[in-house]
Amino acid sequence: MYIQTSLSNLLVVEGLPKIFIISFLLVSLIISEVCFFSKNGTPWCLTTLLKEQFVTINERKIIYNILIMNKKYIHIYNNLINYTRNKDLYKSLNRDDNFSDRLTLFLLHFSFFLKNFKNEENKIILQEIYDFIFRQLELSIREIGYGDQSINKKMKDYINLFHSMVSEIHFWKSLSRSEKKEKFSIFLSDFGQLEDMLEYFEVFNADLSKKTLNSYLKSVSNA
Repeated sequence: MYIQTSLSNLLVVEGLPKIFIISFLLVSLIISEVCFFSKNGTPWCLTTLLKEQFVTINERKIIYNILIMNKKYIHIYNNLINYTRNKDLYKSLNRDDNFSDRLTLFLLHFSFFLKNFKNEENKIILQEIYDFIFRQLELSIREIGYGDQSINKKMKDYINLFHSMVSEIHFWKSLSRSEKKEKFSIFLSDFGQLEDMLEYFEVFNADLSKKTLNSYLKSVSNA
């Protein structure tokens, strides 16, 4: 049995009851007890009830798929979080770090991650990882207390920021050191020592290139 504590501190247990069997029996009971019959002897509510039941079944399947994805990709998400918690990354800030700073570094780590493992073979699984990561980010900002309108705007901003990062580092190996620092200055304008940040991400990028995507799926921590 796999138990995962979510960001909202809810325990989620792998496995679902046999919803279809339970639901269909419940529908049958309701039909036999409370439904009116038409002149043709057909329960008037049969279609409606079955439709509602199958909608519930589909929703449970979606939840089940999310739980499976959670189990499959949670190690990658946790690794990215651990990288972002490195206190040395924030030494060049002339103020206390905040959620925006941590999120920027989280997305920068993730952009290097995708850049290194992006290929035709990994296309589907990287899309799933991308979806999972941004779903987790949405849960995080919901826990902070933002409303739906604010969340939608912020998620759009975060996604745009991430895609901008991916675009800027796409030809990373062919860039000169000064060009790399210039790229970093776009996203890390509040960080004073870009040279130190550049050195850190050079090492991080080199480490990624030595590993396989599968190793990140299986490893509890690569940080």
